[in-house]
Amino acid sequence: MAKFIASEIVNGIGIIKLNNPEKRNALTPELITEFLSELKKFEADANVLGIIITGEGTAFCAGADLSYLKKLQSFSLLENEKDSSQISEIFLALYECNKITVAAVNGHAIAGGCGLALACDYILSNEKASFGFTEVKIGFIPAIISFLVLKRLPEAKARQLLISGDILSSKDAITLGLIDAIVDDPVNAAKELIEKLFANSRSSITETKKIIREVSGMTYHNAVEYAITVNALSRTSEDFKNGLNSFLTKQGVKHE
Repeated sequence: MAKFIASEIVNGIGIIKLNNPEKRNALTPELITEFLSELKKFEADANVLGIIITGEGTAFCAGADLSYLKKLQSFSLLENEKDSSQISEIFLALYECNKITVAAVNGHAIAGGCGLALACDYILSNEKASFGFTEVKIGFIPAIISFLVLKRLPEAKARQLLISGDILSSKDAITLGLIDAIVDDPVNAAKELIEKLFANSRSSITETKKIIREVSGMTYHNAVEYAITVNALSRTSEDFKNGLNSFLTKQGVKHE
């Protein structure tokens, strides 16, 4: 039974709650292991159409556990690389998840905690939430999550945010483009958003997320070549055939 993660499925929506408020839901090895286990379960469950990530208590996630980082100072470089690899898994697994993902930020989302939110498709927060990357203030480097910041922000803005270590309010974060909306109840708002998106084709959402990940690292020529194949294949899917026929019927257009 999970100790640092609380999870449930509500009306086809999987909710993963970081549940270690005493440590402000810091990314300890134990929490990461439990998180990955729950995420994989939800992704493999055909009845789960979307996933919400949130936190227990006053923090969404404070990032790395600093007491654990202090312990790692006595580790060898090889041991530290192994630990860094484990940490990277939580961001990659969430970023590569093919289901709708929404971060319902209920409080501070700092350093790796902010990176966790950025790995989701949408970020909804309340007014009390704050965001930032404070690694440089303690001589650390926001290395693993840097690619997620660059997925959200232009390079110049990402650079300024990462080297300043500034903490942003929700209002500042939405002005910068770091988050998507400020709401009273992030979890309920996330549920409503996912329920709205349920109207779209599940296979289309999956393939759209895949193609965005693929083409973002390609030259435009390679991206177009790749997209041609995906476009052609999508025309043969049952979702497309049914969706097109339904649309044409509503428009009063005769079709065979």
